[in-house]
This record gives sequence, C-alpha cells and structure tokens, in this order.
Amino acid sequence: MALSLDRLPFRTPAVVTAIDWSRLSETDARRLRNLGFDEGVAIEALHGAPFGKDPLAIRIGRMTVAMRRAQAEVITVEQKAA
Repeated sequence: MALSLDRLPFRTPAVVTAIDWSRLSETDARRLRNLGFDEGVAIEALHGAPFGKDPLAIRIGRMTVAMRRAQAEVITVEQKAA
C-alpha cells in the first residue's frame, strides 16, 4: 500500500517509490538528494517531535535525519512486507 512518508507509522520499514521533486524548493531537493533520498531506497520513520510531531526523525540507510512534514508529504513510500 503506497502512502506518503508523513503518514507512515513509526518504526515501519518501507521503500521509497516516488518523490515529487517539483513540490520541493531547490535547496530542499538538493539536500534530500545529497542525503541519498531516491526511489528504491529503504527508509523508516522513527519518531516525531513531542508537540505537533514536526520535524520527523527518518532513518535512511544507516543515517538518521530530521525532516519537516511538508517535505515528507512529497515522498511516497510502500511498506515492506512483514
């Protein structure tokens, strides 16, 4: 089932299936590309901030990065089979 990264339940492994680069600023798109965000990459939402749940902590590969929900909304993921 495909869903946006901001809706992925925490601690659920998933794979990036699409990224709508046109909805990101050039700076944000470059940052995400430099961090390794691309289709086919394994990803996992770890947790959100205590109030408002923004930003999100996202694990990509062996890194953990902070990401705004607005950025996570443009990333489509598919949960890995259990």
